[in-house]
Amino acid sequence: MRIKQTVRKLVRKYGTSDPFDLASRLNIIVINEYLADIYGYYNSYKRSRFIHVNDGLDDAKQRFTCAHELGHAMLHPKVNTPFLRQHTLVSVDRIEREANQFAAELLIPDELLLEHTLDSASAICGVPLEVAHLKTPPARKGFWWDEQSFISF
Repeated sequence: MRIKQTVRKLVRKYGTSDPFDLASRLNIIVINEYLADIYGYYNSYKRSRFIHVNDGLDDAKQRFTCAHELGHAMLHPKVNTPFLRQHTLVSVDRIEREANQFAAELLIPDELLLEHTLDSASAICGVPLEVAHLKTPPARKGFWWDEQSFISF
């Protein structure tokens, strides 16, 4: 629930759920560049923060990647996952799952899930279905979470 609250607070404060706009308003520099087979990454240097996005991705994947990396910036600002992967035995699965959940919460509005299945909403919002499943269901009485959708009763 902490991740959903973090996203709600950001969206409320800045009046947007666009990850590129949010990054800009948070003084995070977004760099579009060639990254071969890497979608993107987050890093900081001194007091500057950067989100790197592969410019070879289509718009939906760039948007999702920016949202995912923004999740790292907000939830794990000091964690260096590439270093942890390469030089330690520490699992980064939880960190990556949390960044994915942040992206799903940011990019898939609760209101959309009241009218569409999760499959449909993920396609509309450009969020991979396996990531969309990490989204917390809307807090509304009369809805039940199913693997495929929110079901009204």
